[in-house]
Amino acid sequence: MSESLKHADLAPEYAAALTTQEYTRKTPIEGVRVLPLHLMTDDGGSFAELIRLDESGHLIAIPEFQVRQSSYSLVLPGAIKAFHLHYSQEDVWFVPPTDRLLVGLLDCRKDSPTSGVSMRIILGGGRTQLLYIPRGVAHGGANIGTQNATILYFVNQHFNLDDPDERRLPWDILGSDFWQMTPG
Repeated sequence: MSESLKHADLAPEYAAALTTQEYTRKTPIEGVRVLPLHLMTDDGGSFAELIRLDESGHLIAIPEFQVRQSSYSLVLPGAIKAFHLHYSQEDVWFVPPTDRLLVGLLDCRKDSPTSGVSMRIILGGGRTQLLYIPRGVAHGGANIGTQNATILYFVNQHFNLDDPDERRLPWDILGSDFWQMTPG
């Protein structure tokens, strides 16, 4: 058996280009929750329960969240729909497991212990999960795939065309590479 290689054993042009991928867990944004759902699959297809409400319309999985409206969005391949945040509204997002969406989050709350922290999460991609987004956390999505991506989302406020609770940040506030597929 031969000895292990060392950095000095590599040709200089390759040794200089080497990096090590980061595998440590990133700091999660305070209040953001990813809730796994159970996908039941049989030879005829699959089924997943998205939300369960109590008698007053609150999500059982997030008791402080009362559903007031449910919406649907289609994100075309290559589209980036970001960033926006709400002062009052909170969101719960679901992307079907057959679709795939890169979700970006940025904590804009000045008194949050994670103020300024950003996160990237893949929704869909074979998994069934809900993403809870608190008010003050900017969010958006990018379809980095080649197929349409669907977002079903539940909010705790009615949308008001006369006074929308939706504030925009530049899509590239974290750099345009934030929305790129990570190569490697």
